[in-house]
Amino acid sequence: MALRQIRLEGDEILRKKSRVVEVIDDKIRELINDMDETMHDANGVGISAVQVGVLKRIVIIDVNYDGTPSLKLINPEIVKTKGKEECQEGCLSFPNKFAKVVRPSEVTVKALDEYGKPITVKGKGLLAEALCHEIDHLDGILFVDIMEPGTLEYVENSQKDEKE
Repeated sequence: MALRQIRLEGDEILRKKSRVVEVIDDKIRELINDMDETMHDANGVGISAVQVGVLKRIVIIDVNYDGTPSLKLINPEIVKTKGKEECQEGCLSFPNKFAKVVRPSEVTVKALDEYGKPITVKGKGLLAEALCHEIDHLDGILFVDIMEPGTLEYVENSQKDEKE
């Protein structure tokens, strides 16, 4: 495993649409493991492949940090949403910046795992927020695009839990 460089605000790749993963092989699993290590090293709760410069529809999410394995989702698709909630959101690609966004309070996502097995993930609260945030990345949508106007804050050397 290796740490990958996180692409930051202003990098054009963050605005590009990611491609469907057609073949899940050792190279894809290596990318997934690198993404997982990179996300944990940066204290994030989610990361998309585009954020490490790879235009593939892959996201990693870990909202618990309790030793359970991260969610590793290939070609994720939101198939159901319920409710709405306002949350304070940030992004590894926008260090120390946070804004209010409105996200579904519950989501259901269908995807493939790192071995190509179909999986369904149901999330509420922070997990729902992270799923929506990371899947948006795959389509070039950033949290600053959907934030509530006037809510963007810069917090120097932030220790907030509301990361990506």
